[in-house]
Amino acid sequence: MVPPVYDRTTIAFHWLTVALVLSLWSIAQIWGFLPRGTALRHGLQWLHVGLGLFFIVVLLARLLWRLTAGRRLAPPPGARLLALAARAVHGALYGLLLAMAVTGPLNRWAAGDPLGVPGLFTIPAPFAASKALAHRINDIHGTIAIVILTLAAFHAAAALIHHFLWRDDVLTRMLPRGMNRVKPSRH
Repeated sequence: MVPPVYDRTTIAFHWLTVALVLSLWSIAQIWGFLPRGTALRHGLQWLHVGLGLFFIVVLLARLLWRLTAGRRLAPPPGARLLALAARAVHGALYGLLLAMAVTGPLNRWAAGDPLGVPGLFTIPAPFAASKALAHRINDIHGTIAIVILTLAAFHAAAALIHHFLWRDDVLTRMLPRGMNRVKPSRH
């Protein structure tokens, strides 16, 4: 029997979200080491904003897909507590991703910067700039990022435990088509 797998769109959204979160975090870490006012730091900040806007679009499309057409799979057989923990982590990740999508633009606007992509569009701040508010929102945005990465690491570790220790199909059902979907051998 072929184990159930997620649909291609759900899988694509999952891995695109992973790539965007890791890219956005990495870019923010790199510019933190660069001197203020340099062209490279400014360019990385604009890249972060542009990718952040793309992340918001992907996240909204992913949520719409999940609510309407995305395939949901039953949890693997086993402890009910593990299934509840998995649901809680997924819910927390979605909530935190949404919080990032909100605090990112708020962070720009609180600093007095427009939101947008140079040459394409800009959305001016809907409220007056406040250095104190910008600092607070930036701290919240950064803390959320750390919590997302921590939960995502636990999520990935759980998938690897399912695959290598419990030898079930939890990991393989989220792998892109064409990747090895065979359970690891017991040797």
